[in-house]
Amino acid sequence: MYTAREYVLPKTLEEAYQLNQKKQNRIIAGNMWLRFSSGSFGQLIDLSDLGLNTIRQTETEFIIGAMVPLRELEKHPELNAYTGNAIRDCVQDIVGTQFRNSATIGGSIWGRFGFSDILTCFLAMDTEVELFPSGRMTLADFTAQKPDNDILVNIILKKTGLKTAYRAFRYTATGFPVISCCVSKGDFWRIAIGARPAKAMLHILPDTAVLSSAEDTALKELLDKTIFGTNSTASADYRRHLAQVMIIRAAASLEV
Repeated sequence: MYTAREYVLPKTLEEAYQLNQKKQNRIIAGNMWLRFSSGSFGQLIDLSDLGLNTIRQTETEFIIGAMVPLRELEKHPELNAYTGNAIRDCVQDIVGTQFRNSATIGGSIWGRFGFSDILTCFLAMDTEVELFPSGRMTLADFTAQKPDNDILVNIILKKTGLKTAYRAFRYTATGFPVISCCVSKGDFWRIAIGARPAKAMLHILPDTAVLSSAEDTALKELLDKTIFGTNSTASADYRRHLAQVMIIRAAASLEV
C-alpha cells in the first residue's frame, strides 16, 4: 500500500510532463500494478482528462490511446479482425474482466514487465509508440531503453498486412504466463518471446525461414539466441521447450 500527498488531473500533455519531472511524483495509468507498491509519493498524475482513451483508425494505422483499457482491446472488432484475433488472445486471460476494465495498454507497455502478454504481442507486430515530447519510435527501441520521464501518448499499430498469431502457456487460466510467444509474418518473420522470465525479446527472420519442427535450423538458432531464465515458476530448459512448441504452433496457424 502506498500513500500520496496529492492527486492531480492535468489538462494538457505539457502540464502532465512538467509534473512528471519530479522524482517523487507518479503517473497512475490504471493503478492496477502501482497499488501493490509501497512508499510515499508526492503527486499522483492521472491522465484521464487528456483524451487518451480512444482507438482511432486511419487507412494506414490504428492509433491506440495510452489510457485505453485492456478490455477495449479485447472487444474491438476492427483491431481483432486485422490481427487475426491475436490481440484478443493475448488479453483475454489477463487476471479477470474487472481487472481488464481498469488496466490500461499504456501501463502495460510502459512497465516493460517480463510477464506482459501485451508487450509480447505488440512487439511482434509493426508497432510504434508516440511519446511527449520525444515523438515516435519503434516499440522495439522503446522496449530496449530505460524508462524516463516522457509521457506515453499513443501506441500505433501500422497496417502492413501482417498475419499474426499469439500463444502462451499458463499453469492456471488467469495466472501469469510461464512463456509467451507472438509470431507475425509479412515480408519477414517477426517473433517475440516473453515471460523468459525477462521482458519480451524480438527476433526477425527472412520470410523463407522454416519454423515447422524442432529440427529446423532457423528455429534452433533463434532459440539459441534467446536468453531463458529459471525462477520458482519454471526452469530455463522448460521455458525453452515451451517456446519451441508455441512458435511451431503459431507459425503453423499462419501457413494455413
